[in-house]
Amino acid sequence: MDNLKKSYQQILDDNFPEEMTVTFGNQKLIYRKKIWKITDDGQVVERGLRYGENPGQEAAMYELVNGNLVLAGCSFIGPGNSLVSGIDEKMMLQFGKHPGKINMTDIDNSFNIMKYIMEKPAAVIVKHNNPCGVAWGSSAAEAFSRAFRADRIAAFGGCLCLNRTCDKETAELINRQYLEVVVAPEYDGAALEILKTKKNLRIVKVPGIEKLASMRDMVFPDFKSLIDGGIIVQQSPVSRIRSRSDLIPAASEYKGKGYKIERTPTDREYDDMLFGWYVEQGVTSNSILYIKDGMTVGIGTGEQDRVGVAEIAIFKAYTKYADLICFDRHGISYKELELAVKKGERKSSDKSAIDEETSDAKGGLKGAVAVSDAFFPFRDGVDVIIEQGITAIIQPGGSLRDFESIVACNEADPRVTMVYTGQRAFKH
Repeated sequence: MDNLKKSYQQILDDNFPEEMTVTFGNQKLIYRKKIWKITDDGQVVERGLRYGENPGQEAAMYELVNGNLVLAGCSFIGPGNSLVSGIDEKMMLQFGKHPGKINMTDIDNSFNIMKYIMEKPAAVIVKHNNPCGVAWGSSAAEAFSRAFRADRIAAFGGCLCLNRTCDKETAELINRQYLEVVVAPEYDGAALEILKTKKNLRIVKVPGIEKLASMRDMVFPDFKSLIDGGIIVQQSPVSRIRSRSDLIPAASEYKGKGYKIERTPTDREYDDMLFGWYVEQGVTSNSILYIKDGMTVGIGTGEQDRVGVAEIAIFKAYTKYADLICFDRHGISYKELELAVKKGERKSSDKSAIDEETSDAKGGLKGAVAVSDAFFPFRDGVDVIIEQGITAIIQPGGSLRDFESIVACNEADPRVTMVYTGQRAFKH
């Protein structure tokens, strides 16, 4: 166990080359390894990534410095657009435990979501490359508070990305929690001093966050290395959905009979469906999300079956809702309360009151919208969702049995509305 603890403190040298060249036919892309000058025990040393996904795995990050790739008329992102790979010493306002591979990929996936929701103050909290809380707010402070409270449990040790200046109020809220990384386009003086009181916190300033919205249509080559040394390369996905006018009211035909959704979404439902579809772009598939008032309520990720992930997202919504009530009311987590009740240190009525309130509110899901990254092959997933008081569903459509999902929505009391995106949003 002591050796395992020491491995987390170890900083690995990497034996990757200083430069990497990728050739596509007669086109060359040139990448330069990112090295930072870091002060360690009073000495300035040059170091790359701390380690890879696990201690003991060497890793390196490369920045594109030359070459412009064009394939089949598609121009990929070229030099001069660096965000994560362009983070240098000046942007690392505090190295904390200087970053490893997971920190960088968490920042990257927060940007992958943030580029779609830049029009309002927003906060994205990512953990293990999946969002655990995403929210809009009237200010950076409110956006962070809502995103954090969306999943107080999973946010522990996460990576926070803000799209507005981190001010004193926001910094004070952040400092009450344990996060590993904070990224913002700017910090005011008071905010930076507050955040620096946590010595291990990585504080990153990325002015380029402001141009994220302009990058939503840019494409990059996405590499996947295989166990046999092979590589699969694909274009990165681009969402076709820009506004409610891009959404298609659910309709289908089966055995010569037409089916269509009977209720049109409200303005609030449209807003939440669009917000949820944008968050979906950064979630591992199969996934189901629940969104309410510009905030994630439940996020189910990476499951093999759609009804299963719908149920998992519901379970998570109930769990987080009960935990938040418990923390607000008693200052402890729900699990701590549960244990205290078993030991006779707390009244069982404390727990039962929270359970009843959570059940009545259906984990905060009443009036929320559901987001699915792929079509529903059967109506069972839709039935599970509707039972929780969900009022609207956004999904790609395209199943042979789409009519079943439409019937399920029209049969609901009150009726549930549903729209199609006409585009899948898988991410693996």
